[in-house]
Amino acid sequence: MDFKNLAITFFSNLWTWVVIIVVVLVKWVIGVYNCLVRKQLDVENAWSDIDTLLIKRSDMIPNLVEIVKGYASHERETLEGVIEARSKVSQMKIDIKNTTPEQMMAYQAAQGELSQMLGKLFALSEAYPDLKANTNFLQLQNDLTKLEGEINMARRFYNGTVKVFNEIIRVFPSNIIASIFGFKEKPFFEADEEQRKNIEVKF
Repeated sequence: MDFKNLAITFFSNLWTWVVIIVVVLVKWVIGVYNCLVRKQLDVENAWSDIDTLLIKRSDMIPNLVEIVKGYASHERETLEGVIEARSKVSQMKIDIKNTTPEQMMAYQAAQGELSQMLGKLFALSEAYPDLKANTNFLQLQNDLTKLEGEINMARRFYNGTVKVFNEIIRVFPSNIIASIFGFKEKPFFEADEEQRKNIEVKF
């Protein structure tokens, strides 16, 4: 085989390998991108579950306040505290696609404050036997207790999906694809130690 034929064979094989490498690389990029999209959707769906539960909790509070008012209207400070905390939470909206850690921390703090005020509101029932025996009050107590448990479960699930998503974004080489396509880490939704205590409605 002369030099010319050898060169043709070499470059022919070289281009074959180049094409193969490019095809493999493109498939890998598509695979990583699709994985990031799926994991991001998991995070968004998990957050949607938390948001739904928190809205449900917020919607139950006006009825609760009205019942307590009927038996303990002079407990104005506690009642107003619950209403203000609920109002603050209602004004804060989280778009999980664009939320910063700072925004999430502020949202967590507001939810923690609301949980704390709810705890104080329920504690009033100890001083008012008629309130404590009220059927509607007891039902709301039970519903909120169950709801708090669901919120905690949803929070753990959300944080699990965020952990997986953030790991993919951080590790090499998938971090390159994440950076190219603008994927950003998602913030966790976790309460500090004080908020962990307050978020449980204890009776």
